[in-house]
Amino acid sequence: MKKFYCLFLLMLAVSVPGRAQQILIPMDLVQTDHLKAYGIAFWSLQREINVEWLLNYRDGSFLLPNFPGLEAECRIRGVKYEAVGAGEVNQIYATIESENMDRVLLEKAPEIAIYTPLTKQPWDDAVTMALTYAEVPYEKIYDQEVVEGKLADYDWLHLHHEDFTGQYGKFYGAFRNAPWYLEEVSVNEAMATRLGFPSVNRLKGAVAANIRSYIEEGGFLFAMCSATDALDIALAALGVDIVDTPFDGDPPQPNYQASLNYNNTLAFTNFSLYTDPNLYEFSDIDIPPSFAPRIR
Repeated sequence: MKKFYCLFLLMLAVSVPGRAQQILIPMDLVQTDHLKAYGIAFWSLQREINVEWLLNYRDGSFLLPNFPGLEAECRIRGVKYEAVGAGEVNQIYATIESENMDRVLLEKAPEIAIYTPLTKQPWDDAVTMALTYAEVPYEKIYDQEVVEGKLADYDWLHLHHEDFTGQYGKFYGAFRNAPWYLEEVSVNEAMATRLGFPSVNRLKGAVAANIRSYIEEGGFLFAMCSATDALDIALAALGVDIVDTPFDGDPPQPNYQASLNYNNTLAFTNFSLYTDPNLYEFSDIDIPPSFAPRIR
């Protein structure tokens, strides 16, 4: 009778379904909310759960242990997930080994900073809007925090429509009298004065130099749109007056182009600047330039 009872318990343990060993969060077309799926991966890392990022497998899916609360959180956020057992995981690994794919182990939730004026709303640029929707936490920082060395507190720095040349995005020609433009000028000039810089151009140059140092010391940078070329222009122009009268009260120095130091840049070299304040373009890095788009 005792042997029969033990055998019954063993059969019961085998037959009763439990929580699946792993959860696969697919990132292909079956996924119902891709941004929220990234948020689930981040949420798991915050709970010290390692996440495997399966590069090129079903468009970069995530694989992680089925820890308590994971499935419920996926359902709350509307994220498609699949429960997989050990055999299925082995098949996934075999596919990755035989194809142009890879597995990356994620172990830490990074501290993320967004370089953006504190007055901006999350919908003012794509980075803050995407992270806010994905429920990935971040902090806003701006010029004061950067020049005070606060970048060291973060693992990732994100940039969007940022102008590190002190020319306010080259919007002068079209928007010089717009209320939002005038407010941006006022806020930045006050910031430069408060931090002890003679002009916004010099303040932004110091910010760009701090960002470069942050990268050199191991920080990660994600920059997009105008932030990519404006950052390198500012780095090449450190100590050089490249901005026209509307921005700092005097014209560019006569030899500004020859004074650029491309050794300071991160990516771009040998570019020529457009200093005309009425021209909506920083340099010839963009091809074609925004003021002369190609007609198809």
